[in-house]
Amino acid sequence: MAKFKIRREDARYFLPPFEWYNRDIARWTKDMKLQLINFSGGTLSHADYTYPAMGDRYRSSDVIYRSIIDYEARDPNGLNGFILLVHIGTDPGRTDKFYNMLDELIRDLKAKGYTFVGIDELLDKAEDRARR
Repeated sequence: MAKFKIRREDARYFLPPFEWYNRDIARWTKDMKLQLINFSGGTLSHADYTYPAMGDRYRSSDVIYRSIIDYEARDPNGLNGFILLVHIGTDPGRTDKFYNMLDELIRDLKAKGYTFVGIDELLDKAEDRARR
């Protein structure tokens, strides 16, 4: 991270590779004074790493998009406080890059009254609420 001029104090969160963690990773993260984070379950936003050659595990961008919109519609809290994981890079075998649909998704969600914040702002607000 130093190579990219990211200071240690600016990197407060840890999202494990493949979003996989266990007690050891949680303990290690805490010992490093980092906050372990993960995406919110319930949508397929994280499945944008898949590609057609994966067979049944593949999820198209349209399917991913629809899963987010459908979840928002059926959950009483919608996507409030939700952490959507979208990968900035994916396998070359995935030709329908989900990140190309982000403008549309953001526009549609903003039309429903959502605002977007960085993970730090989201978690700082949650921490403030927990202290009250």
